[in-house]
Amino acid sequence: MSDTTVLAPNAPARPDTDSPKRREVIEGARRVFFDKGFDGASMDEVARAAGVSKATIYAHFSSKDELFEALVLSERNRSAEHLFEVDPAVQDIDGVLRHIGVSFMKMMVRPDHIRLIRMVIGVAEKFPRIGFSFFDAGPNHGGRRLGELLREETARGRVDLQGEDAVEVAHLFLNMCNGNFVKAMMFTGAPPPAVEDIEAVVDRAVRVFLASYGRAA
Repeated sequence: MSDTTVLAPNAPARPDTDSPKRREVIEGARRVFFDKGFDGASMDEVARAAGVSKATIYAHFSSKDELFEALVLSERNRSAEHLFEVDPAVQDIDGVLRHIGVSFMKMMVRPDHIRLIRMVIGVAEKFPRIGFSFFDAGPNHGGRRLGELLREETARGRVDLQGEDAVEVAHLFLNMCNGNFVKAMMFTGAPPPAVEDIEAVVDRAVRVFLASYGRAA
């Protein structure tokens, strides 16, 4: 069975989509894809890395691109778990936005995350579904979550969105936090920025954001 073979219509039903064995396969795939890249990875190598048979992999995933898509979603979900958790002890909107911005950027500049972005870009033309999954589970998900928070802050009277779409405003803030860090790492191989550099850019983004949407404005 080749790496891109699709299961026949009469193939047995797939096992539980969150079973321990499936997670083992994804973890093995993570090691292989991050080491070899999408084109260089094979299902045989994934089977060895996961400690399972190749038949077990195909019981869960019909092809290498489907397995990679599952890895993409797993990585994004794992990164987003704590991203928008706000400490209830933080009462000022400046502190809330700063926490979100710094957490977001620490995740964005992880070397593994940069490698994942490069792989997704490399396969998105051939497998546009993977690109869409990455975009929806990543940038779009972050914008939606922060948009919800901004609506809550508007109801509390701490933010004034001035009638603008909350999700669009959320993307504006996250893009300001991004600065030029991710592009520099992707295209020049620059090392991850120091935490203090991330904090400086995020602090500037918070000031600019609140100058337009803060209640004091």
